[in-house]
Amino acid sequence: MKTSMLIAFALLALCFTKAPPPAVRILFIGNSLTAANGLPAMVEALASSAGHRVACETVAFPGVSLEDHWARGDALRAIQRGGWSFVVLQQGPSALPKSRVLLREYVRRFDRAIGEAGARTAVYMVWPASARRGDFDAVSESYRLAAADVRGLLLPAGDAWRAAWTGDPRLGLYGPDGFHPSALGTYLTAIVIVDRLVGPLPNGVPTRLRSTSGSFPSVDLDSDRAKLFERAAGRVTTRE
Repeated sequence: MKTSMLIAFALLALCFTKAPPPAVRILFIGNSLTAANGLPAMVEALASSAGHRVACETVAFPGVSLEDHWARGDALRAIQRGGWSFVVLQQGPSALPKSRVLLREYVRRFDRAIGEAGARTAVYMVWPASARRGDFDAVSESYRLAAADVRGLLLPAGDAWRAAWTGDPRLGLYGPDGFHPSALGTYLTAIVIVDRLVGPLPNGVPTRLRSTSGSFPSVDLDSDRAKLFERAAGRVTTRE
């Protein structure tokens, strides 16, 4: 009798045990602006620091556009495997009229496949090279139009960079080549992506982020800079 009661209580306890929330699964499709500094791994670690479960995969090749990805087929096959919560699309700055047309066209094409796979499209807005900082408005417009075309989520990293510079113009968000991001630039980008796709960071932006596997560079901020990054991301992200 005692054994059967213990089994019954154990089964009852299992029924009321709260299962952990399912992981948010994100597929990144892009080029070296996605791969630089291990952005997807940084997104996972940053989300984990706030108690969120996130799993990322990446299809990225240097210098490719979304048109190139469509022709290669790797990205489409990854989408069709299914199980994704979001698929993040990224190409170059796309400030020129022809590049804007291609960005919008291939976001629409990929969005159809993403929808069929049961996921939602997100568009990762990047930035122009440091030598072409006057192109920021055009880059922002291109990505905003592409996201609006498919009612997708906009991940306005480039706008967050500009917002951060209003607080500290000396911030080194570009890497040595003046185009790819520094570790700080990638960290601010990751903050924007986590905020939009996963949820806010309830304890604020961490001043330290480490990778146990070396998949992204360590980040150390003082509290003032962490608050600056938090404000910059907050200025450009909105809830839907």
